[in-house]
Amino acid sequence: QVQLVESGGGLVQAGGSLTLSCAASGRRIRINSMGWYRQAPGKARELVATITSGDSTNYADSVKGRFTISRDNAKNTVYLQMNSLKPEDTAVYYCNTVSAIQVNYWGQGTQVTVSS
Repeated sequence: QVQLVESGGGLVQAGGSLTLSCAASGRRIRINSMGWYRQAPGKARELVATITSGDSTNYADSVKGRFTISRDNAKNTVYLQMNSLKPEDTAVYYCNTVSAIQVNYWGQGTQVTVSS
């Protein structure tokens, strides 16, 4: 089994920054892509950003220019640097990993709260 352990969430004022980290451990797998999704109360889970093993990135329009995703392949870790945070960024952020055979793995989620 593969475990994803997230860290770095918390409470921040609008305009502030946070960095989320997610480390994959357990059974060794070939990872195709890693990414972050978020779910606000009463809303569906949505994509925030993804990064492939070749470092191709994809961002939601709402976070472009503010968030940066990166990964350390040697450590099977993905990061999300979040700058200029807005109250509408408040959500539970979930780490996602897709293996080479298209199996999805999810972290337990970390709360990000942005106060106005």
